[in-house]
Amino acid sequence: MKSKLLILSVMIAFTALSCKQNTTPQQVETAKPADNQKMIIAKISVKPENIEEFINAAQTIIKNSNEEEGCMEYNLFQSPYNKSNFVFVEKYVNQAAIDFHFGTTYFKEFGSVSSGWTSAPAEIKIYDISGERTAN
Repeated sequence: MKSKLLILSVMIAFTALSCKQNTTPQQVETAKPADNQKMIIAKISVKPENIEEFINAAQTIIKNSNEEEGCMEYNLFQSPYNKSNFVFVEKYVNQAAIDFHFGTTYFKEFGSVSSGWTSAPAEIKIYDISGERTAN
């Protein structure tokens, strides 16, 4: 009986050890974040004397951005209560599409041209769109 228990204990211990992963923390691959669709909300305050110039310059970036392959939506909204307040709402298929957008000439030019027209720093937030993942 003792020998059967000893054999059974050895078998259980061997099974438990063989199921244990022998990895170091450096070998453990961390889960990659999901490649979610992204939304950017950019709030811009424009000096009253520059509103028309801002809107005209924004038309170019809106048109070009909406033609980008990874851009799903790119719109500009103006507050009906304070005409100096604007919000860009942008939707992209993933982070790579945002990175491409930020690297375009028209994006950089718009930032350079419009920087003197704002009355406060832009408030830019990037969000994952929950449940919306790109096809892999």
